[in-house]
Parts: sequence; structure tokens; C-alpha cells
Amino acid sequence: MKLGVVSDTHGLLRPEVAPALAGVDRILHLGDVGDPSILKTLEKIAPVTAIRGNIDHTGPCSKLPETEVLLLEGRYLHMLHDLNTLHLDPAAAKFAAVLSGHTHKARIERRKGVLYFNPGSCGPRRFELPVTIGLLTLKENEELKAEVVMLAPS
Repeated sequence: MKLGVVSDTHGLLRPEVAPALAGVDRILHLGDVGDPSILKTLEKIAPVTAIRGNIDHTGPCSKLPETEVLLLEGRYLHMLHDLNTLHLDPAAAKFAAVLSGHTHKARIERRKGVLYFNPGSCGPRRFELPVTIGLLTLKENEELKAEVVMLAPS
């Protein structure tokens, strides 16, 4: 199973995002959606699971859950926007991965057997940070494979 992982669109879905997500089985949006039409557009590529971020405080995006736990390919994935709001031990909770956004900085790290993955941001450019999305590959009985994909913004 291949997942597209995006975050911090802040109301902008860049045209480079759709081709980068081609062929994924599911898309996870880690918050700061900014415009609900983004989720509808992503749904045309693959089913979407989305959570809200700190800018999603009004309108339809404010109704998204704050966190989500998915069971995919026999593994639990914990989605939250800001890793600083994590108030549990993911290893003790048997999570295979913690997926977060908020910082706009892509990061792949493993701690106590848990993958921590931030795909960066594919919305408006922040400072000099690159525009990125993430891909997460789940294969039964194999370690999760996370990848950051750099987009060439127009």
C-alpha cells in the first residue's frame, strides 16, 4: 500500500501535487488544510483522511478531527498536526508511525521502533523551505518506508 502524505496546504493546492500523488492508494492530510475544496480535489486522486490544523478553526475544516488513528496493513498510524501536542508514548501504544506537519520542515526519524514522519509543506512557501510532500509505503512484514518528494513550484 502506498500513501501520499501532505500537510500545510494553507488554502493552496499546487499543480505539482497531483502528479506527485499519482498511483497512491490513499492520501493523508495532516492539517492546516485552509480550504475544504482541497480535500475534494485530492479525493479525485485517492480516498482522503484529513485532520485539522491550527489554522482550521472556522468553516468546514474546523469540523475535521484533531487526531486520527488508522489501521492499515496491520499497522497503526497516528496522525496529528503538531508533534508538540503528542501526549502519549507511541511505542507503548503500539503505533508503527506518528505522522505530523505544522513545522513545514520535512523530517524522517525513528525512535524506539516508531517512525516519525513529517512530509513538510506543499502549500505557500515559508521562508526558504522547500515545497514537499511525503510518500509512505506499507508492506506486510516489512519496515515502513518513508520518502520526501521535492516539488518544483511554479
